[in-house]
Amino acid sequence: MLDNRARVCYNAITETERGAKMNKTTLLPELKTTPAVFAVGNTYQIMVPVKSEVLFWVTVGDETFYDHTNGIMRSAVSVHRVTVPMALLDKVGAYTVHYRKVIDRTPYFPKSEDTVSATYRFYPVPTDRPVNIYQLADTHGAFAAPAAAANYFGKAPDLLVLNGDIPNHCGDFENFSLVYDFCDAITGGERPVIFSRGNHDMRGAFAEQVTSLSPTDNGNSYFTFRVGGLWGIVLDAGEDKADTSTEYGYTTACHAFRTEQTAFIREVIARADREYAAEGVTHRLVLAHHPFSVRMYEPFNIEEDIYTEWTDLLAAYIKPHALLSGHIHAYEIHENGGELDRAGAIPVIVGSRPLRDESKKIVGYVGTALTLLPDAIDVRFTNHEGQVLAEQKIPMKA
Repeated sequence: MLDNRARVCYNAITETERGAKMNKTTLLPELKTTPAVFAVGNTYQIMVPVKSEVLFWVTVGDETFYDHTNGIMRSAVSVHRVTVPMALLDKVGAYTVHYRKVIDRTPYFPKSEDTVSATYRFYPVPTDRPVNIYQLADTHGAFAAPAAAANYFGKAPDLLVLNGDIPNHCGDFENFSLVYDFCDAITGGERPVIFSRGNHDMRGAFAEQVTSLSPTDNGNSYFTFRVGGLWGIVLDAGEDKADTSTEYGYTTACHAFRTEQTAFIREVIARADREYAAEGVTHRLVLAHHPFSVRMYEPFNIEEDIYTEWTDLLAAYIKPHALLSGHIHAYEIHENGGELDRAGAIPVIVGSRPLRDESKKIVGYVGTALTLLPDAIDVRFTNHEGQVLAEQKIPMKA
């Protein structure tokens, strides 16, 4: 296990305006950011927050996909979502977003402005070279330092992972919009993103709406995905204390939610040949904000039976090469059989640490750069200045 919890002095970073782009791409007038391309299952969900009511659709090649509900184009939404086949967008390598700003949505002869469009290039996760991934988690409302850390590769990573607690809470939409600010700044709408919910995303009056504004599998925040040779499963441990904790005031039902996911893991195992055992899968990852297979201490040592069952099922059948997480504000690797390892079967990468000054403001950040190699996963913990603070290779096992 790498122990990197020692306090380090960091130079403060000036918080830049959200949306200051590393990747210069077209931003249309009624869009708050460039689109984010989230991978869920065998699809991409192209999502974007908007400034006003618009009708929204996407074309990929000769095919058109609409943001609609049962044939009715949506306009009274803060974030638009259009689902497109992953294979199609990977092949075409570009997509065009279109919208018409609504003037008056009357029952008859509604009025809208002319169509506005922009085309974005798209780069799928490669299969002919090592894959670069960058994880951000636990940014807790900060933008500048985490965004700088995510620029480690010098250009957009092949895959961006946003692994929970990106906002500090969900008391309002503007907090959660930081998710789209990071996608905008780091990918410019041109690279795929994986989103995983964190426990702070469950807090506040806006929390119950988060799944309508983030990628889900039919409303579920847990799902599998396949990008290039990488197969992954996103699990959502929910809050980090028991549902009876007074901190939540009777607003959580996470025990039942975790039980649903036990059944989901079993369903994934039952269709292994279409999931982790499918042809072309070279790497298998578990993504979860909470490192559930690592033993915790009070008051976080909850759900021993459920988390052990999750870990046992994953280890026995799916055999992931690693579990990638955040939550505990550290950067370290828990190897099989380590002191805190629950089942001795899955290497755990904990890779997110916000760095605060005396006033508790986040002035620096440590995230995780991964490179998927044919025989190993190269893990580097890097900071906002591009420095590698620790590095370790996790060997690939069958």
